[in-house]
Amino acid sequence: MDSAASTHKSKFFKRNVGLFFILIWLIGFIIFKVYPFATSLYYSFTDMHLFNGIHKFGLFQYEKVFTTSKIMKSLKITFKYAFITVPLKLIAALFIAYILNFKIKGVNFFRTAYYVPSILGGSVAVAVLWKAVFKNDGIINTILGFFGVEGPNWLADPGKALWVICLLRIWQFGSSMVIFLAALKGVPADLYEAASLDGAGKWRQFFSVTIPLITPVIFYNLVTQLCQAFQEFNGPYIITNGGPLQSTSLVAYFVYKYAFEQYEMGLASAISWILFLILLVLTIIAFVSQRYWVYYSDDEN
Repeated sequence: MDSAASTHKSKFFKRNVGLFFILIWLIGFIIFKVYPFATSLYYSFTDMHLFNGIHKFGLFQYEKVFTTSKIMKSLKITFKYAFITVPLKLIAALFIAYILNFKIKGVNFFRTAYYVPSILGGSVAVAVLWKAVFKNDGIINTILGFFGVEGPNWLADPGKALWVICLLRIWQFGSSMVIFLAALKGVPADLYEAASLDGAGKWRQFFSVTIPLITPVIFYNLVTQLCQAFQEFNGPYIITNGGPLQSTSLVAYFVYKYAFEQYEMGLASAISWILFLILLVLTIIAFVSQRYWVYYSDDEN
């Protein structure tokens, strides 16, 4: 009996050994991901206050979101921010990656230099530096002053403040650039040679050979950058504090404001779930649309 039990335990261990290796990660995932995820969903149907607790349940928090003008305005600003930054960031990343794909002198230095800003992407220090660059007496206006041009008040003008925040995100294109660079190196050289023999120039090769073959990577970067853009917080909070006139008050800013300044966890959770649903819908649209423009090398067609 002891031998049979020992054999059974040995087989059980061999079948489940993988679980033992990921056990610590699994515990962390449940505590720090699954539990907060489920709790926020529960709180979104309550009037949960950090200090006063819960007194009622219902859909009133979602109704409040859609009837509060400043929250709806923040949703519009967030869409505007995302649809400005994501395309421009991907274009900049692909353009620089395409240039750095050539054998030029000091290419490794330039690859590193362009990648460094993305490493510091979530850094508070970078946001503070960006604020110093664009403030009234900052570097930008100082340079403009040397040429006799009076620089605008970037951070106090509602029309310009959002662009300052957008430029911060666009400037941090390094991670997308590295992924594009890896994709470009995977394009077969013989395809360029064949296109060249057919009389195609560099631009024609780029749009007819390069772009179609890296569309899976473009799709990947599009989805990941879209998700990041809708969750942007550091820039609007540190550089402009949501102003001026709420022109940079993105959705993530309001989640923080209601949760950690006004302690209305129920309302903050409802806003978070609406943001989650928006991202879910946009991601589904992206995945559905990929069949029309994304080329996979193993496609039968």
